[in-house]
Amino acid sequence: MPTAGNHAKAAPPVRVNDYDSFAEAYSALSETSLLNAYYERPAMLSLAGDVAGRRILDAGCGSGPLFAALRDRGALVTGLDSSSGMVELARRRLGADADLHVADPRDPLPFADGAFDDVLASLVPHYVRDWGRTLSEMRRVLRPGGRLIASVQHPFVDYATQDPRPDYHATTDFTQDWTDLVGQPARMTFWRRPLHAMTDAFTAAGFHLAVISEPQPDPAARELYPDAFHDLSTTLCFLFFVLKAPPATGSVEWRAPAPRRTRSEVQPRRALRTKPGSWETWRLAHRTVKQPMWNDSPPAKCSSFPPPARAVMSQTMNGVPPMVS
Repeated sequence: MPTAGNHAKAAPPVRVNDYDSFAEAYSALSETSLLNAYYERPAMLSLAGDVAGRRILDAGCGSGPLFAALRDRGALVTGLDSSSGMVELARRRLGADADLHVADPRDPLPFADGAFDDVLASLVPHYVRDWGRTLSEMRRVLRPGGRLIASVQHPFVDYATQDPRPDYHATTDFTQDWTDLVGQPARMTFWRRPLHAMTDAFTAAGFHLAVISEPQPDPAARELYPDAFHDLSTTLCFLFFVLKAPPATGSVEWRAPAPRRTRSEVQPRRALRTKPGSWETWRLAHRTVKQPMWNDSPPAKCSSFPPPARAVMSQTMNGVPPMVS
């Protein structure tokens, strides 16, 4: 029999990773939060280094805080995010002339080959199940020798903190509830994978691993978040990578020349070929550790030395320690 409850409309399902629905709240949170403002962004900027004049793609730019910081440092920045709500907030922050695009980093990127010197993927990879296609696209839009700088949830975090522990070696998804963070129902799904799966994906896409970093938070946060600062400073959180695209075919990367070897470094082999009483034996006995390579030609005969030196030479060559008055 129909009842009033039968006709009640079911609540619409909560969409997963729906940044459009809480863009304002999340943007405000990330401006001052310990994890974003005093840990992840400073670490990304530090790894990027001097970016003046560099063409940078901020893949997953959100509302634009990292974009703004890179632009302030002289970079030529392009931003991309799958959330139109986040891109709209970024445009308000950065101005109408900012180069911003609504596109999913998991899809083919709307840029030409070699368009950028750097790609920054700030807390993006753990949203992606299949890294292969995404990394290949990022590699494509980088110039030869360009860099991919990425941050991701540390692969040891869940294994170290969750009970029961997940299978570390498996690539699996997991869900978090961000309701308390953004003030409304927010279901977030991420992908975790072991460290070797990350590095395998990087090399399969053609990248060389240059840096792997587990940074400390900005000391400026110590007074603002005293308890949380200590916790973050002593535990795992995010993992950071700097990856380099290979140089152009035929180019040679500069390498520092090998230091010149001194005779003291090559001497052990030559010492095996010397004979007691030889000029070489005398020379080895009087060399110094830091003495550089010097003339290998011995004097024609001992008599060419002045009398005092001749006496010392004769004693040394006969195996007798010289007496010096």
